Amino acid sequence: MIKRTHIRQFLALVDAGSFTQAAQRIRVTQPALSTGVAELEKLTGTPLFIRNRRQIRLTEAGGRFLPIARDLERGFRTADGFGRAADVGATELKLGVIRSVSSELLQAIVAPLRPGFAIELVESSESDLRSAVGSGRVNAALLPLRLDERGPHIVALYEEPLTMFVAADHPLAGRIEVAPEELAAETMIARRSCEFLDATSRFFTRHGVRPRFALRSESDERCLRMVAAGIGITTAPVSLAIDGIVPLKVAGYDFRRELGLVADPAWAALPEVSPRLAHAIKTIESVAAEWREMRVAAAA
Repeated sequence: MIKRTHIRQFLALVDAGSFTQAAQRIRVTQPALSTGVAELEKLTGTPLFIRNRRQIRLTEAGGRFLPIARDLERGFRTADGFGRAADVGATELKLGVIRSVSSELLQAIVAPLRPGFAIELVESSESDLRSAVGSGRVNAALLPLRLDERGPHIVALYEEPLTMFVAADHPLAGRIEVAPEELAAETMIARRSCEFLDATSRFFTRHGVRPRFALRSESDERCLRMVAAGIGITTAPVSLAIDGIVPLKVAGYDFRRELGLVADPAWAALPEVSPRLAHAIKTIESVAAEWREMRVAAAA
């Protein structure tokens, strides 16, 4: 008999693409995961994965089984929350969030959702959250939208540029714009949560800028505080600006991100979810527009 454990293991391996990462995600040992997947293949009577040293990918049968597995997992999650949701009078919303969203902006987006939903926040990377929405592990996610990414269950909320930030008393603070080469002698701070970290590195490398780093951290708040302290400079979305730092335009550095809310279509279509979500989104769109105008103007 196929069990929920088999479905969770199958989806984890699909989403992670490797036994090592999948085992870490669902907190089991790699041998246990391998055994579980082998059991599922025996129960379905067909190989579901092609295994080689470079990657794990679905067989044709695995591809056909994938939507079945996702539907089953959504059903299990709905059943898990059925009694609890009835007890508290609110529908559960497991909301994924990328780590680089401003806490102030997140507060503005979450507040309109609170009256209709019992909210649990899940922090992770963009790629992990997209997989989580697709597999039903989260109901919706706040993340950067891809170019022209639109759809009935995708709500574009907030677009902003990335900029270089320097301390307010930095010698370059009064400049309108600098060439990338002028930053060659500067000490940098790396925001590990930045979606454009690799692209930023390539940008400066193309211009011959290979700086030393004073800090590499997952914490945006810590990185920006250290910029304010004067130990280095960093790039960040303008919404992350804090007191003590100022934006500095770097010629040719034109990265932008558009944050949006991406929902699991099956969850969003549930009768207890759809009207509550639609009502909340109207408020969220209005709040996000006001917040964007205020923050972007302040950072300009």
